[in-house]
Amino acid sequence: MSELISMRAADASLALAEGTVSSVELTQAHLDRIEATESHIGAFLARSSNALEAARDSDDRRSAGESVSPLAGIPIAIKDVLCTRDMVTTAGSRILEGWSPPYDATVVSKLLKAGMVALGKTNMDEFAMGSSTERSGYHPTHNPWDLTRAPGGSGGGSAAAVAAKQAPVAIGSDTGGSIRQPASFTGTVGVKPTYGGVSRYGVIALASSLDQVGPVSRTVMDSAMVHDVIAGHDPHDSTSIPTPWTSMTEAALKGSRAESLAGVRVGVVKELLGEGIALGVRQRFDEALELLSAQGAEVVEVSVPHCEYAVAAYYLILPAEASSNLAKFDSVRFGMRITPEGSPTVEEVMSATRDAGFGDEVKRRIILGTYALSAGYYDAYYGSAQKIRTLIQRDFAQSFEKVDVLLSPSTPTTAFPLGAKMEDPLAMWAGDVTTIPANLAGIPGMSLPMGLSPEDGLPVGLQLMAPAYQDARLYEVGAVCERLFEERDGHLVSERVPEVI
Repeated sequence: MSELISMRAADASLALAEGTVSSVELTQAHLDRIEATESHIGAFLARSSNALEAARDSDDRRSAGESVSPLAGIPIAIKDVLCTRDMVTTAGSRILEGWSPPYDATVVSKLLKAGMVALGKTNMDEFAMGSSTERSGYHPTHNPWDLTRAPGGSGGGSAAAVAAKQAPVAIGSDTGGSIRQPASFTGTVGVKPTYGGVSRYGVIALASSLDQVGPVSRTVMDSAMVHDVIAGHDPHDSTSIPTPWTSMTEAALKGSRAESLAGVRVGVVKELLGEGIALGVRQRFDEALELLSAQGAEVVEVSVPHCEYAVAAYYLILPAEASSNLAKFDSVRFGMRITPEGSPTVEEVMSATRDAGFGDEVKRRIILGTYALSAGYYDAYYGSAQKIRTLIQRDFAQSFEKVDVLLSPSTPTTAFPLGAKMEDPLAMWAGDVTTIPANLAGIPGMSLPMGLSPEDGLPVGLQLMAPAYQDARLYEVGAVCERLFEERDGHLVSERVPEVI
């Protein structure tokens, strides 16, 4: 089992094509791994009842000589924010407990059409509101590197499942860092595509102008292969971009074979290296810059001045949009319904249901967002935040006139202890300072592990950002970085099996 669960998706794809391993064997190994470790990790909210059946179907198609996709037969875990017809979808909230959608999200449909095998739905902060996966309405998820630590959020379940080798790849969603921050905390690779590059149809909305679906894996190449499957225009999503996309897989392959970074201009965002960056994180980041420079990259400091206001703007835009999006959970159409005694009005049923079904963080953000959108305050709060967003977009556009990619630490610190920030929402929100700007700008971002912190031995993430529509550039440069780190350390951080499990 150890050999099968340790296989990269790209290697498993080749083994399946050559017939040296079957999808049933691969899937069973991961199901066994989930069974053996899930009581420690808590990465899943639901498990598929037909994973082995799907794996057998994949094997039968290959045996019959049918043409299949490169990822056919590869197991995958799916964040519980994406609708799945054959598994419950709760977005980590009690208000949707037991809800079975009548359709699959477009991303899920694409994965299944490619022949991938869904293992289950991964845990998350309720409605993706959180940075530790402790705000799940069901149970917290533990970081495989240290079970007393948070795996990040909101997509801690997907990242933890990949890090713990419960799944070779997973799907997450990123509104302000919910793919990249957990990737950093768990030593995995997580990518937020260009806004509109991957369909949001069937994704339970948090903030519609910020949400984006992306891959989580243990290597840049594996993320690239999944990205190629899920990218593309979707007429069901009005924000989907009708443009062809360069192959991410080819870009990653090109980067892995590159002999140097000569001619590549790398910008270091000085505003994302200020107070709050842990010494161990800063040390690994500086070492990464030295490696890139030694490979011929031109490393320069750049300024994205309005990043200073990104967190404040984000925590007005997101709650405002969340307040509107979550109004649909009204006890009338679907989900939980709490009926007070007597002859309650519709409004009283709605109030009782939302009070019982939503957690504290969701209520906090709905209240904040409703206030920001209220008469007399709209321009002062939501309107002003949108102006800051425009300035941040301009800052990034100007920076990319000078450099090819931008770098920063993915997170200011390594994984923090479970419970450490639960009573301090502002401290929790401040941890997103490095990831939020990319969401506000709509540009693609990637987090990949650049080593372990000398302070606590936990993974440290390197964030790469590229101009909008240039997602392939992330994979090309990211593959070079990954190879340099592997050559330096003799292994990939993401492929180590944490001793705690």
